[in-house]
Amino acid sequence: MGDPRKSKKLYRRPRMIWTTDQLNAELYIMGSYGLRNKRELWKAQTEVARIRNQARALLALSAEARAEKEKRLLNFLNRLGLAKEGATLDDILNLKVEDLLERRLQTIVMKKSGTKSPYQARQMVSHGHVSIGSRKVNIPGYLVRTEEEPQILLHIELPSAAAAAQPSAS
Repeated sequence: MGDPRKSKKLYRRPRMIWTTDQLNAELYIMGSYGLRNKRELWKAQTEVARIRNQARALLALSAEARAEKEKRLLNFLNRLGLAKEGATLDDILNLKVEDLLERRLQTIVMKKSGTKSPYQARQMVSHGHVSIGSRKVNIPGYLVRTEEEPQILLHIELPSAAAAAQPSAS
């Protein structure tokens, strides 16, 4: 009759085995950076993997063949704020998903504005209360370049702790 594993109806290949540690780590990162769902985390992981694969491919080339491509990759990552000025390919191979999530508009707004949670910062961005220069940006996952960071403006007044502690005059 044949091998039953080859029949599509009888044998299904398991997709992935999830571990408790992996799930807890993903949930911690999602809560720390205020991600909407795991798809946002997986996109960031894929982007970091793509960058690391580029660096790995450059390391396989000869020194003269990789000089220009290495310089372009390092300049790109420097503009994004993922690599420092004197970074090497080894530094790129050490990139983590948290490094990329730190460059999201939502995270930078959270740190600049002193919001109570990353979800509050996400709401500010989504509702259009944030602009970069003269351009309104309502995408929380927008990767902020280093030259754009000082241009981030908030168009909302957050109640301070002192104002919240005073009773209203009614």
